[in-house]
Amino acid sequence: MEQAHSLLLNEDACSRLGEHQRAEFVFEWLRFLKKLLPVADRADVKQNQKRLVEQLTTILTGSPGPSTRWLLAHCLALLYRVGDSFTSSLTVGRCNDIIRSKDDSPSFLPSRLAAVACLGAMYEQLGRLLISSFKETMANLLKALKGAESQGRYEIMLCIEKILKGLGVSAVPCHRDIFKATRTCLTDRSMAVRCAAAKCLLELQREAVFLWSTELENVASLCYRAFEGSNYDVRIAVSRLLGTLLASSLEPKQAIAPRPGSRRSCLEEVMELVSSGFLRGCAGFLRASGDLLKGMNSVSRDVRVGITQACVVFISTLGGAWLEAHFPSLLSLLMDLVSHTRATQNPVDAVCSRRCVSFILRASVGSLLGEKAQIAAAKEICQAISKQNRAVDIALCEGNVETRVSNTDVAASQHVLVCALLELGSVLQDLGSSAAPLLHDASTGMLDTVISVLLHPSVSARLAAAWCLRCVAIAIPAQLAVLLDRCSERLNALKSCPKAVAGYSAAIAALLGAVQHCPLGIPHIKGKVVMGLAEDLLRSAAQNSRISIQRTQGGWLLLSALMTLGPTVVEHHLPRMLLLWKCAFPQSVKELDSELRRGDSFTWQVTLEGRSGALCAMKNLVVHCKVLLSDDVICRVLPLLSCAVALLTQLSSLVKSYGNQLKNAVTVFRLRVYEILALLPPKSYEECFDTVLKQLWHDLTGPENMACAELSLLPTLCHNQDLALLGPALQDMDQQYIEEQLHGGSIGGGTLEYDPFTIFVKAQVVPAPLPPPAALTVAAVQLFGVIFPHLTIQQRAQVLEQFCECVRLLKGARQQTAQVHATTAFCCTLKGLALDHETLGPEEVQKPGLSLLLGALESSNPLLRCVAAEGLARLAQVLNEPNFTVSLSLMSFDKLKIARDAVTRTGHSLALGCLYRYMGGISSPQHLSACVGVLFTLSQDNTSPEVQMWSLHSLSMVVDLAGPLYRSHIDASLTLVLRLLLLTPHTHVEVQQSLGRCLNALITSLGPDLQGEGAGVCAVRTSCLVGCAVMQDSPDCLVQAQAITCLQQLHMFSPRHVNLASLVPSLCVSVNLCSLYLSLRRAVVACLRQLAQRETVEVSEHAVALVKELPRRDNTQLDVTIKEVGLEGALFSLLDRESDPRLRQDIKDTLVQMMSSAAESELAHWLKLCKDVLSASSDLAATTLVETNQEEDADDSSAFHAKHEHSGPFNNLRWSTRVFAVECVCRIIVQCESGDPAHFDMVLAQEQRLHESTDFLVLHLADLVRMAFMAATDHSEQLRLAGLQMLLVIIHKFASVTEPEFPGHVILEQYQAIVGAALRPAFSVDAPPDVTAKACQVCSAWITSGVVSDLRDLRRVHQLLASSLVKVQGGRDVPNPFYNESTFTMETLAVLKAWAEVYIVAVQSTRQKESPAWWHQEQQQEQCEDPGTAETAGSGLLKLVQGDLATLSRLWLAALQDHALLTLPPTYASQLPTTGGSFYSAEIMEQARQHYCFAWAPILHATALWLNSTEFIMVDEGPANLSRPVTPTSMGQSTTLASIKSPEDVNTERLHLILGISVEFLCSPHSQNQMENITSCLHALQALLNVPWPRSKVGNDQALTVELLSVLHRLIVTREYPGVQLAVLELVRQVVCAAQEHVREKRHSAEVDDGAAEKETVPEFGEGRDTGGLVPGKSLVFGAMELCLCILVRKLPQLSPRLAGSPTGQGALPWSLNDSDCKLVTLALCILSELPSICSPEGSVSVLPTVLYLLLGVLKELVRGFVAANRGILVSGALQALRNVLSSPMSRAEKSRAAWVEFLRSALSTLLECWDTDKMEPVEDEETLLTALTIFLLSASAEVITVEPLQSLCVGKFQASLESKDPMLLSRSYQLLASVFQGPTAVAGPFIQALGGQLVGYLQQVEKSRPQTATELQAVQDGVRAMEALVLAAEETHRPQLVTVLLPILVSFLLDENTLASAPAASRSLHESALRDLMRIGPQHSAVFKTLMASAPHMKARLEAAIKGNQESVSAKATPPQVSGKHIPSIQLKTNFL
Repeated sequence: MEQAHSLLLNEDACSRLGEHQRAEFVFEWLRFLKKLLPVADRADVKQNQKRLVEQLTTILTGSPGPSTRWLLAHCLALLYRVGDSFTSSLTVGRCNDIIRSKDDSPSFLPSRLAAVACLGAMYEQLGRLLISSFKETMANLLKALKGAESQGRYEIMLCIEKILKGLGVSAVPCHRDIFKATRTCLTDRSMAVRCAAAKCLLELQREAVFLWSTELENVASLCYRAFEGSNYDVRIAVSRLLGTLLASSLEPKQAIAPRPGSRRSCLEEVMELVSSGFLRGCAGFLRASGDLLKGMNSVSRDVRVGITQACVVFISTLGGAWLEAHFPSLLSLLMDLVSHTRATQNPVDAVCSRRCVSFILRASVGSLLGEKAQIAAAKEICQAISKQNRAVDIALCEGNVETRVSNTDVAASQHVLVCALLELGSVLQDLGSSAAPLLHDASTGMLDTVISVLLHPSVSARLAAAWCLRCVAIAIPAQLAVLLDRCSERLNALKSCPKAVAGYSAAIAALLGAVQHCPLGIPHIKGKVVMGLAEDLLRSAAQNSRISIQRTQGGWLLLSALMTLGPTVVEHHLPRMLLLWKCAFPQSVKELDSELRRGDSFTWQVTLEGRSGALCAMKNLVVHCKVLLSDDVICRVLPLLSCAVALLTQLSSLVKSYGNQLKNAVTVFRLRVYEILALLPPKSYEECFDTVLKQLWHDLTGPENMACAELSLLPTLCHNQDLALLGPALQDMDQQYIEEQLHGGSIGGGTLEYDPFTIFVKAQVVPAPLPPPAALTVAAVQLFGVIFPHLTIQQRAQVLEQFCECVRLLKGARQQTAQVHATTAFCCTLKGLALDHETLGPEEVQKPGLSLLLGALESSNPLLRCVAAEGLARLAQVLNEPNFTVSLSLMSFDKLKIARDAVTRTGHSLALGCLYRYMGGISSPQHLSACVGVLFTLSQDNTSPEVQMWSLHSLSMVVDLAGPLYRSHIDASLTLVLRLLLLTPHTHVEVQQSLGRCLNALITSLGPDLQGEGAGVCAVRTSCLVGCAVMQDSPDCLVQAQAITCLQQLHMFSPRHVNLASLVPSLCVSVNLCSLYLSLRRAVVACLRQLAQRETVEVSEHAVALVKELPRRDNTQLDVTIKEVGLEGALFSLLDRESDPRLRQDIKDTLVQMMSSAAESELAHWLKLCKDVLSASSDLAATTLVETNQEEDADDSSAFHAKHEHSGPFNNLRWSTRVFAVECVCRIIVQCESGDPAHFDMVLAQEQRLHESTDFLVLHLADLVRMAFMAATDHSEQLRLAGLQMLLVIIHKFASVTEPEFPGHVILEQYQAIVGAALRPAFSVDAPPDVTAKACQVCSAWITSGVVSDLRDLRRVHQLLASSLVKVQGGRDVPNPFYNESTFTMETLAVLKAWAEVYIVAVQSTRQKESPAWWHQEQQQEQCEDPGTAETAGSGLLKLVQGDLATLSRLWLAALQDHALLTLPPTYASQLPTTGGSFYSAEIMEQARQHYCFAWAPILHATALWLNSTEFIMVDEGPANLSRPVTPTSMGQSTTLASIKSPEDVNTERLHLILGISVEFLCSPHSQNQMENITSCLHALQALLNVPWPRSKVGNDQALTVELLSVLHRLIVTREYPGVQLAVLELVRQVVCAAQEHVREKRHSAEVDDGAAEKETVPEFGEGRDTGGLVPGKSLVFGAMELCLCILVRKLPQLSPRLAGSPTGQGALPWSLNDSDCKLVTLALCILSELPSICSPEGSVSVLPTVLYLLLGVLKELVRGFVAANRGILVSGALQALRNVLSSPMSRAEKSRAAWVEFLRSALSTLLECWDTDKMEPVEDEETLLTALTIFLLSASAEVITVEPLQSLCVGKFQASLESKDPMLLSRSYQLLASVFQGPTAVAGPFIQALGGQLVGYLQQVEKSRPQTATELQAVQDGVRAMEALVLAAEETHRPQLVTVLLPILVSFLLDENTLASAPAASRSLHESALRDLMRIGPQHSAVFKTLMASAPHMKARLEAAIKGNQESVSAKATPPQVSGKHIPSIQLKTNFL
């Protein structure tokens, strides 16, 4: 293919190829030429133009394929446009000659079609340059059109369209001729020709004014005829033409000047034209009159659907502004249309007409109008409803019978009301809570208007009004309870009016259904009210026969709707429901027989209605309250169902006896029986199987019910992929609502009045139940599928044989219907068997089933063939027998070889593909080859496009499912697909679509192999790209969608080989992004989503570049949007316009992907885009002045004005789009958090902004706050919630950002007024509870963030919380009348949580100065995620909370008690309070749990802090009296003296409450917010244990402490978070301290009680007792050791002997500990060191070895020099722990002293062994070892140390250290030695004797080698200190001798006057230090000093010279140091002691 990439065609290479390869080669060359010509050098093109023209002409005459000829035509025209155009007329003439040729052979047809295509392309590109030959060409084309076949007509129409586009106004002379020719093609038998003709006329109308003026009526009639028998594509094309013409006639294009004969129509005339077609169709006057006389309706449904789509195009073309201005007139005309008698002659027509008008309203009002305009439209609709209702009311109340309203008028008004009410409901749902002003508008009276329709005579109008009320409730949930009350009151008041009973019961049922869409729910009492109403209606039904039916139906309707409220509501009413069901059915079959012998038609009608309603209520119980279906309930229901089944057999006799008036009631009853049976376990009604089966067989095959609901039955049993064979699926259409009217057969579409019991189902759109006969068939099929697997083998075979026999015997339409029903029933069975992995049965069952499916496989119904093929595959799957599967395949092979009819070939080809779907490819290469060969052959049968389509579809399934086995067929398949793509005419788009699926499957099968670079892979990849290019050029939108999907797959597997420069423009062109085909839009957005994941920037750049290159004439609004704000802006516009959920989600995903890739680099652009979207609201609610309280200060009362800004490229965006924009901003903020730190640092951002052209989030903070404010103050509740969440994110992320211009302040401080203004509306009286709850969260975040330091400013937000607290104190005794009681729980807990968070921060900030530094930092990190928290005005915050603390504490305790009760296991449910808790009622227990789970942790922490501050003593509400607090359960209520508990009991309850909640959670922490909740629990427990009283209670309860430690141990093991682990260890330390205090207190009390004289008999307290044993699971000490060991071994695996040799142990890389790890190890060692003190002497002996082992193990690791971030803390902690152990009282206790001595000696020996240098790891930290050794020497008893050889070894270690050359080690050794010298004589003596001489020797050598560095100087000075300690340790008699040794040494350190000046700094410092020491020691030993100085004159002279020099240096300084001045006199005085 590389040889095809040249300007000229490589003819040599081309000639060497075969025919098919040559076609591909030519196409690839033409593709390259199309890209090359626009960018090639014009001179080069002109030079080669002649040769190029010859080559292109040769291809033209060489019979090119459809795609090749279009590409050829484009290249030829492009060549003349780029090069010389002089010879273009010759080429035009040549093409005309080819068209005029008389050769009619099939081989010449492609050349003729190519010539036509070339003419169109050349005229389109060259335009007026070819004007001279235009008339000749046009005449030639029109002449050829008359005798052309369908392909020719299609190509000529497209050619003429391009000619008109190219010539524009110059083509006017031929407009009439073109119109005459085109009008014939518009009604052509070929659908493709109709589409082409519609496109041609659409282009013609641009200049041909007569089309939308004088000829408008004729063109409209022509379009109506085109709709007859049309398909979806034709309806789209023709409706676009008709709609555009109608719009042009109403508002002509400004660019076209008025012309003679043209006139402008008015809206009434246009709608009259539409109405004539809608009501009379395309028939002429005579035929229409004849049909009218005969009572026939000649208008087909496809005409009406087409006209409906044309109306939508008409309105959309005129635009939203026109619609807003003319909506009243348009609405009136549409209402006239639907009220016309010809539009509603029968129920099916009435449903179709209503749907058409509703679709027009929905597509216009719902898509074109903004929220403000929608509100205005809703008002107009209300007025229309009111007008119709008043007219009916006046007529009904008229006294004169003759003027009384007729049934026709009522019917007309009902259709108007249905359309208006449904549209009003849809508008309200779209608006959501933004519709609140509409409801409160008294002039409109919307609610009154809608409610008044509930009394309309027509059931359809009443149901539509009920649905509209449901939409009101969903839009504004606060209205739900109000409307329920209102309807309930009216129902009670008008129980005697049949219409009122029916209307208001339907309204209540619809409102109950709305509860499923309203998270806030309704008050629980409403369920009781509805239950009461229903019971009343059912009891009184028999009192008045006039309203018996209405009351019966209304009662059961209410009960059925009540079930949707769920089990929490229904369980309270279930006993009464069971009683009502029992009353509705006879108690036995005998009683049923007696019923049959009495009664009349009316009685049976009421009875059947009642029993149908009861069965419907049962069904809804099973669906919505399955948990209530206990065995007892099922046992009580089954007898009733048995009676209902028994009645089924008698229904036919009832119909015979009482006539057809019972027929509908009988059908509905059977339907309800089938529905409930299908939901129950079949085993429960096995005894009824025979009866049910007979009825099912009768309903599926009998003559009475032959309504074939194909659209409801068959598609559900087909695979989604197979439905593509039948054309565009309904779910892939924007027009599904009306298009499904054409698929419903004779039954038409569904509507609400067919089954009023669907009014409460969970759905966003109005339900459309089928007519009862059709619904019965569907239910029968489903029930058959449920029952069949439970039948015996004999029954199964018998039923299937009966089905086969019935289908064989019947004829005609009845046979087709029976075959559909039987096949679907069996396929439903097979589907169930396959899903449950059950078998069908032996051959006697298989044979009739296979026969049934094979018969259906050859049916003329294509949908049934699809179901049968799927059924055959399911049958093979169920049987799972390879032989059977192979026999099926062979049978299909044989059939396909001999069959010649399309039906057989399509069915069996599809069956082959379906077998692969379920049998996994059958794992046979031979079978696969045979299957592929057959499908290859069928796919090339160009005589039958249908066969080609089905076989190619089956081939795509085989390719997709055969797996690796198919690799050998890849090349042949690709060749076949590409060849067929190049040869298939564009009129056979269904074949192209199947080819697209095949290509997609082939690309998927190749997968990542497409990335290869081998010759074979490159050829395959090129073939795939060529195939995609062919499909991209197709005019069919579905084929284009397939092409985009294939390119998307290619990009996924081989991204660098997909050219984005060509792909992205093809995606972003408005023709695709705004296509009329939903499938194409989905494919485009799905592809963009994938591209945005990798190449976001490139995608955006290509999209903008495309729009800039487009000619202005072709620019759409979307193109303008892309040009202004990029592709992402266009996607926001699309998101606002689209309604398809899948497409909307893909758009959101695309935007999120683009944002995550480019938001940081284009921050300003994305933020401005989101701001524009948020500002683009027609409702300026968010931009109005925010009301403020008059008590506010002046600066805040000025309020925040959010001035309305220009919304940029967006207009009237909906609230859902704006909510997504706010979510996008939050995503950007979170995304920036992981990026550059400058995003949240103003100083850093400003600095980087100066040097780099970068942007940072903090620079846009003003816009962020403004956006959050706009959203938080909007009318839409969803937007308010999103705005508050955004404000919360801003506070969390920016609270610590400082303001560089104002040091000490943060940047958010300037926005406090805006924050207050944004929060205030959320605390208004009418604010929804969820908004208030979210606002409380924001309040607490703002207060605790530390942003505001001034308490006066903080009080603004504090007052909002305070107001909520007042509301909470009212308690649940003042219920919210609008929402469920759980909303009170939610709001209350949100308030209490907010206050708790504020209190926690206030307390922590006041205590931070008292905390240790490192612990203070940890608290900051763990609890105050915002760094600004630490600097809040802590005491001020505490003052704010202090006033309400008494109330808060009671509420917190009550909330905690509620939470504790709700977390009890189900086994303790009987212990729960029957009335509920403090903040929840028993009915809402389940809903309340989630709210408590969200809020309990901060409340727990705050309560613990409060108890800590009060030390469990609370000030009573009385005047300054201290008393214990009341219990949590009292909640401040007055109690009698008898019920008041003692203070001790109250405290114990509170302690156990907090302990219980904490331990329960820590045992199994939930995933949501688990780290925060765990931390809160741990800190709460710490706060408790800081108080003596709870500490004593915990210390006294051994079992409690052991359990707590067990939980904490598990937490340590399962949570790696350092903050949690530190908190756990700190809590363990507190527990150990509590135990210490307890043991100490018991020992002290025992000593006091027994007296000092009897100490020998004092019992030993502490763990271990007399035996020393520690029982695991019962020992506190053991648990603490286990926990500490866990920490130590995880951080230092080398401690474990088992891990010592593992990769994590000694053999691993050097272990390193971070800062947190060091703190953890230190705390663990601290805890370990305290454990012996809480043991008995024997117990301490048990734990001592472990403690010493771990302590010394850590010390060993420390001295080996491993890396630690905070080594100092770890070393000091380990040494302190060692000191604690050595100084433990247990070491001196009589019973344990000997054992302790032995263990300590062993420990000392171990410590000494650490010096051994012959080991693998030498000691690197000898200082720490010496320190530890010193601690041993000073802290342990002398018995431990003075034993040999330990003492000698200790002395030896010090001797070795004193010989070290390391001055730092030497210095530390002398320091430690000084401590040892001062120790006990028994310990110090040997060291003095052994080391004294060495010390003196070292000091004497200093004179010869004076210190040169500060470290050496420090060593000498420490040596002097050690010598001084030695002097002090000596006896008084020996001290003079030692002083005599010391003083000469000090004198030797002195320098003479000359040497001092030049001496190094260290030497001078030594001189000064020695002089000071001499001045200090001399007076202390004056006698010795004088004697020494007298005996050594040289020493005296040296000393005097040093003193004199020191005095002179001091006096010479101009500014002597303050210290020197103070010491001069003392030195002078001390020189006289000589």
